[in-house]
Amino acid sequence: MSKTRRTFKYRLYPTRNQTVILEGQFGLCCELYNAALQERREAYRLEGKSISFRSQSDQLPEIKVERAEFGNVYSPVLQDTLHRVDRSFKAFFRRVRRGEKAGFPRFRARARYDSLTYPQLGFAIAGDHLKLSKVGCVKIKLHRPIEGQIKTLTVKREAGKWYACFSVEVESVPLAYCSENVGVAVGLTHFATLSDGSEIENPRHYRMAQSALRIAQRKVARRKKGSHRRRKAGQLLQGAHLAIHNQRAHFHHQVSRTLVNSNGLIAVEDLNVKGLASGMLAKSVSDAGWSAFIAKLAYKAENAGRVLVKVDPRGTSQTCLCGASVPKTLSQRWHECSVCGLSAPRDHVSAQLILRLGLSLQAPRAAVAFA
Repeated sequence: MSKTRRTFKYRLYPTRNQTVILEGQFGLCCELYNAALQERREAYRLEGKSISFRSQSDQLPEIKVERAEFGNVYSPVLQDTLHRVDRSFKAFFRRVRRGEKAGFPRFRARARYDSLTYPQLGFAIAGDHLKLSKVGCVKIKLHRPIEGQIKTLTVKREAGKWYACFSVEVESVPLAYCSENVGVAVGLTHFATLSDGSEIENPRHYRMAQSALRIAQRKVARRKKGSHRRRKAGQLLQGAHLAIHNQRAHFHHQVSRTLVNSNGLIAVEDLNVKGLASGMLAKSVSDAGWSAFIAKLAYKAENAGRVLVKVDPRGTSQTCLCGASVPKTLSQRWHECSVCGLSAPRDHVSAQLILRLGLSLQAPRAAVAFA
């Protein structure tokens, strides 16, 4: 059995004093992040050389002597902050080598620096409390047991609430063999249509919450910039967006889990969701969250020993099962083939075609494995 990473997320309830300590640590880590980023930029601009993580990490003892407040942050947490800077530069150079849009690492605003990570040490669970080095015992809501070996702990701040995210390593247990196969055609009228003809309704979480979001946005706009009331209104707005995100993620988890449990092979389109989200249907495409759904489907399938196949989306909505070309506009939701006479919902035909393409891609691989 192979090992895989999972994340267990729990709500934290720090006291007022612990909240002040945590916010202070977040601010110091943000300051260290920006200082490390500035040092790397200046070194390359003035001397044309790159600074490594090791050279910056070696400066931490001197920083603690000059700035005693940095001694109030657990040392591995400060080192992880420097690791973040190092990873951001490595990712930047990797994108440059690939010819992608580079996106040079940017400075972080204190109000937007919302997490710090303990790498394996510096924390322990004691009953209904989480012991954090340099913070104390913070009350935690363990609504489910933690499985596997804990690797890291990330403390996050989201919309004024605090969370503990444990990254654990677990052994993936494949599900029993299943001979059923399914093709999935995602859409906007329905979230997804399956090759067996069943349809999954689109909940449209963002659309349903727009009126509440509008009210929250107006509250922020009316508050004076920099005021305490504007900050509180901003947290309410963040909470509204977070609620939408959680609802959408919960829906994706339910659908992906159902598909993985009941099918041995799942075929989906390899869509350019980013490109689709830049057109006139941007709001609807973003609301559906196809990329996040397919990502959840992918890792669930891998852990369960299922096969997920991504097929070329070109022509899947403009071709009949008989192979004839049946051009349709976006508003035409029914498929009518003049060659074979097939008459069916457009998305149902697309899902069947996607499944057929997925099976055809798997056949050569199976033949090679058998040989």
